[in-house]
Amino acid sequence: MRIWDIAPSKLCRQHLLGEHRELHAIWSILIHDKKGYSKHPETKRWKGKLLALYYRHQKLVKEMKKRRYNHNSDLDYSFAKGGRVQNDYIQSYTEQIKRLKRKKCRCKV
Repeated sequence: MRIWDIAPSKLCRQHLLGEHRELHAIWSILIHDKKGYSKHPETKRWKGKLLALYYRHQKLVKEMKKRRYNHNSDLDYSFAKGGRVQNDYIQSYTEQIKRLKRKKCRCKV
């Protein structure tokens, strides 16, 4: 599971759409109190920060629409509570950039 802390405009198609899918999984785990992946570090860092996760989703959707990708999976804003900003990181921004560079994909990093 991975929610990048990198601008969606820098992500390649694979990472943009992959993050969108992962974000929905984390959202579902947190709003429905599901046990699967609830202990995963990426899930845990968003606990209590659904508002920040909602805003990340909005940024992803904006980029998806800019690229003319379809989007039909809005999040329910009524669940968007807690912290507005995500400032807990599993890896630093610099480490995330290095990780993407090693993947040799089309991300603009």
